[in-house]
Amino acid sequence: MAKSRRRPKNSWLPVVFSLLGATLVLFIVLPLGRLIFSAETGRLLETLTDSVVMSSIGLTILAALAATAIGLVLGVPLAYLLAHYRFPGKRLLEGVVNLPVVIPHSAAGIALLFVFGRSFWVGQRFEDVGIEFVDSIAGIIIAMLFVSVPFLLNAARDGFSRIDDRLIGVARTLGASPSQAFIQVALPLARRNILSGGLMMWARSMSEFGAVIILAYHPMIAPVLVYERFQTQGLAATVPIAALLVIISLIIFIGIRLLLSRGANAGY
Repeated sequence: MAKSRRRPKNSWLPVVFSLLGATLVLFIVLPLGRLIFSAETGRLLETLTDSVVMSSIGLTILAALAATAIGLVLGVPLAYLLAHYRFPGKRLLEGVVNLPVVIPHSAAGIALLFVFGRSFWVGQRFEDVGIEFVDSIAGIIIAMLFVSVPFLLNAARDGFSRIDDRLIGVARTLGASPSQAFIQVALPLARRNILSGGLMMWARSMSEFGAVIILAYHPMIAPVLVYERFQTQGLAATVPIAALLVIISLIIFIGIRLLLSRGANAGY
């Protein structure tokens, strides 16, 4: 006679986990929603016509793009080395490139100021060729680069790590040079991770505040402008600017998600 199977009892685990997850989601959504809906439509429209605000937002976007471009040029080759080569000090190097994630960003700004300011030879040599980092767009870019490049580097390294070394070996056997194997085999296979990391680096750069305000208070990027308006004009004057920044950030986030989803569906 066949034994009857015991039906599993309804587990309480999904319910508890759902409640915990809902609490976290509410913690994220409630402040953002409150901020957006607290901004009057008229004040938002006035903010859109405020040349100072719009130029600050434009500067933020362009500086973040410049930092991301530098990160791609410098970070992608390093990510490939970390993924496919063994060398002394590799583990230490992997830890070093992730230090900006754990260092307070205000401290990072001071560290950058010590190196790229006028009192150190690095900053002096750059100043000799007409590049200054204190209170300049160049300073904004390197501050963004410092704090956000680990996002790109780690994503690219993960992408390269998933590539079978035998594919690189086959390309070399067929006559490809190391650089050709990197460009024609490794880059295409890791491009989705590189794109994802680049977009995350760009988004993280746009939100940077601590390192930028130490190294380059002027010209003001959008997060610094919000801080300055809050200090000088109070909360009411800051709400429409902060709400506009949140809306722009949400649009960028949704665009990133759609782009990555489209790339995944296309097999990238």
